Amino acid sequence: MKLGARVFKTGIAITLALFLAKLLDLPSPVFAGISAVFAMQPTIYRTYLSLVEQLQANIIGAFFAVIIVLIFGHDPFFVGLTAILVIALFLKLRLESTIPVALVTVIAIMEYTGDGFIQFALIRFSTILLGILAAFFVNLVFIPPKYEKKLYYKIVDNTENILKWIRMNIRHVSEHHLLKEEIEKFKENMIKLDQLYLMYKEERDYFPKNKYGKSRKLVLYRQMITTTNRALETLKLLHRLENELQHMPMEFQQAIRSELDCLLNYHEQILLKFIGKIKCHPDSEIATEACNSRKWLVEAFNNHYLKRCKEADNYHLFPLVGIIIEYSEQLEHLDTLIDSFKNYHKDEQSFEMSEQEV
Repeated sequence: MKLGARVFKTGIAITLALFLAKLLDLPSPVFAGISAVFAMQPTIYRTYLSLVEQLQANIIGAFFAVIIVLIFGHDPFFVGLTAILVIALFLKLRLESTIPVALVTVIAIMEYTGDGFIQFALIRFSTILLGILAAFFVNLVFIPPKYEKKLYYKIVDNTENILKWIRMNIRHVSEHHLLKEEIEKFKENMIKLDQLYLMYKEERDYFPKNKYGKSRKLVLYRQMITTTNRALETLKLLHRLENELQHMPMEFQQAIRSELDCLLNYHEQILLKFIGKIKCHPDSEIATEACNSRKWLVEAFNNHYLKRCKEADNYHLFPLVGIIIEYSEQLEHLDTLIDSFKNYHKDEQSFEMSEQEV
């Protein structure tokens, strides 16, 4: 089991919140630690949003708690009633994520039955706010997230696994049931990849000169994910039409295999080009080969279709040829985007394989 940076940052935030609460001699510092847990988020931008939302939740929770206590007292029935009112209000305001902090504030304030209630409520409010601020500070300063590097290597990892199975499938060496299980895993991985892309998108650049590069990279990574999805769609169709494809003429099978071999190599080289492992060439040999192989594939399919156009079972190969052509076009588009990015951002630092972060 590998512990991520967020785990360590949560521990640091709790420690900092408890330490500051004791340093300021605040009663019940445990509430500072609890609020720090709720405030920790995976990105700095989300932490900022959480800070604003949880500050609102803290204020609203404290307001309701004070008003109910001053009017009705500290009876447990009214504590539960206040919790219901707060939850209903937050659902109405669509602030569901901050309900736990608001309820902690309500309970922490309404449990007090002694004198000086208003002063006590302010102290508890400050204690919980201290935990929220501690979490924000820790996420801002300690181990800042580097989602770009994670995103790139996740894309590469998913892509390499998909391409590996495509190579095995077109050579008829893959187990049908095992490939079906792998395809389901690939679908889940692509969902996680989309989530990681959103986290990278949420990271903010505070220097104007970096914003343009970040915008271009967002387009690049989105296209990388789109291209990997097309590779996955190709694998799914190859798996579904595996039996039918084996009964096609050898010329057509060879055209499929030749085009896919070329596209897989092209895909791998594009990813290496992005990190500077391969030089940029506007008209590379492999891109030209991919284009020629695509023409051969279309001609082979047309010849096969025209010869057997009266047979109904010809139509099921249309999606396969279509997705291969689309995969090829997406690769060409990605290649163009990378060449453009390299031309406009020559000073952009490349990745180093030894610095891979999981």
